[in-house]
Amino acid sequence: MSAWPTSAEIRDVNTRYHDAAAGDYDSKWGIDFGPVGRRQVTTKLAKALGFAPGRFDRALEVGAGTGYFTLNLMTAGVVRRAVCSDISAGMLKVLTANAYRLGLDVETVLGDAERLELPDQSFDLVFGHAVLHHLPDLPAAFRAFHRLLRPGGRLAFAGEPSRHGDRLAAVPKRGALALAPMWRAAMAAPAADGAEAEGGDHGMEWLVDVHSFSPAELRAMARDAGFDQVRVGGEELLASWFGWANRTLEGTVDPDRVPWLWRQYAYRGYLVLQQVDRQLLEGRLPPAWFYNLLLSARKPEPSESPRRGAG
Repeated sequence: MSAWPTSAEIRDVNTRYHDAAAGDYDSKWGIDFGPVGRRQVTTKLAKALGFAPGRFDRALEVGAGTGYFTLNLMTAGVVRRAVCSDISAGMLKVLTANAYRLGLDVETVLGDAERLELPDQSFDLVFGHAVLHHLPDLPAAFRAFHRLLRPGGRLAFAGEPSRHGDRLAAVPKRGALALAPMWRAAMAAPAADGAEAEGGDHGMEWLVDVHSFSPAELRAMARDAGFDQVRVGGEELLASWFGWANRTLEGTVDPDRVPWLWRQYAYRGYLVLQQVDRQLLEGRLPPAWFYNLLLSARKPEPSESPRRGAG
């Protein structure tokens, strides 16, 4: 496509891309459904909300993928009942298998976030991880989230790319590409086809990653949809640089040729740097500097008018 893609084209490519990625998605991203995964998702949700979450009776995850957030929140006791939506049938198939393996009962809904056929005011929490940047019509999506939430219900999104943070993350990516031939030699791993040209990325990623955000833009979208108590924060600076450098290196070889010891180093190093970011940098530096943005908001009670949040 030479012109900027239409909403229909973005949805079509998103569906095909995520269907193709579903089979090895959990292994590629190191998805964990044990104590590490539960700690990761509950921490992210608490950071987005600005307080430790209690228990939500019924939650909707938008763009649920293979269930990383919902299933971990359920096993952690944060969510009692859940509906998981996604545009990709392949992702929901893997999610259903993961839920069965964990002994969890989850409802799945296939469809666009902007047009989910679900009853009004039926959820206490609407949330997602790394999904807003895929949606072609964000104002319509935020109006849908507002419709689906009960009064007093919470909106929470994490993992959304910061425009400034994304530019910063390009530096370790370029450095990793320059070092890739030496790294492959050290790993005794041959280059994958097209590795140098693509940097290991899927060819459709420029079509599925259609947005990056400033904190002000996220705040405005939530407020325009009628939410109050809007908060925007940032997370992952050092961890994102480390992670993207390693992902870029790994993307230049066949995934099966990446040594196990390297995978362990990359995974554990990422977790350590997440802690450094959390304890030393997050909350002290401007949200826009971080690779990921977190958004939370509340649907006002009928007797209230939306109040401006300060986050």
